Amino acid sequence: MALTLIEAAKTVSGDVVRSAVIQIYGESSEIMGAIPFGDIAGNAYKYNVEQTLPGIAFRGLNEGFPESTGIINPRIETLAIAGGDVDVDKHIIRCMGAGQRAAQTSMKIKALSHNMSDTIINGDSSVNPKAFDGLKVRLTGSQVISNNAAADGGPLSLAKLDQAIAQTDMPTHIIASKAVKLKLTAAARTPAVTGYIVHEKNAMGVPVMFYNGLPILVADASSDLFASIASNEPYTGGGTPDGQSLYVVSFMEGYVQGIQSSTPIVTDLGELDAKPVMRLRIEWDISLAVLHPRAATRLRDIDAALAVVV
Repeated sequence: MALTLIEAAKTVSGDVVRSAVIQIYGESSEIMGAIPFGDIAGNAYKYNVEQTLPGIAFRGLNEGFPESTGIINPRIETLAIAGGDVDVDKHIIRCMGAGQRAAQTSMKIKALSHNMSDTIINGDSSVNPKAFDGLKVRLTGSQVISNNAAADGGPLSLAKLDQAIAQTDMPTHIIASKAVKLKLTAAARTPAVTGYIVHEKNAMGVPVMFYNGLPILVADASSDLFASIASNEPYTGGGTPDGQSLYVVSFMEGYVQGIQSSTPIVTDLGELDAKPVMRLRIEWDISLAVLHPRAATRLRDIDAALAVVV
């Protein structure tokens, strides 16, 4: 069963530190808080993706049916090992208290969470073989829609966004940059758009923007670490490569989900022999699985500097 990190943190009993780490992972990134993760056995996950359904026909008496077989694409996802070590000098602990370890650990987890969010969007194993492929690499063919095929793209078209939503089976979220979200906020003041864009508060009381009932996740909420959807993409029609994309996704079991050997593991290694520091290690065996051919759609060729058009 695939669970979000917030849900998984509640299932960890007897390990307060590990539960807290999982909780911070989920709360530090909107993407990491929304995507569910399922446990797998071993370090690889084999699955089949339906590509083309078989044909169906009518027949007359004493006639046979024409044979038709669907197309299934087998895929294999291999877990990547993400994590890091946190060293805090014993002098700092003596002078400033044990809380310094907790503070540094929290910062490390937040950085890892943003890194994993960035990899879910931009991961490319041909560039970094130790990582896993993200949505930008995985989505091809009809699951990539051009917002505006002209040179230098164009402003975000809500009609094209509607097309991307329709192209995605069981959509649950829209992933966009902070710049695009601000443009949508401005567009919400237009009478023609009012009603399609609304703001509601989530379970933690944080305002969330919705477009046509889908919550918008900000990919670069911590742009000082990672600009997960940066304005540096080439346009389909050429011109200055300063375009952006947004993604319509189905974050649910059987569609777009994370896979893991287990929830993140926290190991307190204590004091090192080589130097007087206390080390804590965080490791997570993780990857991404897109289990349905229409589980996500990329809308590219967006000039986020321009106003939204209906």
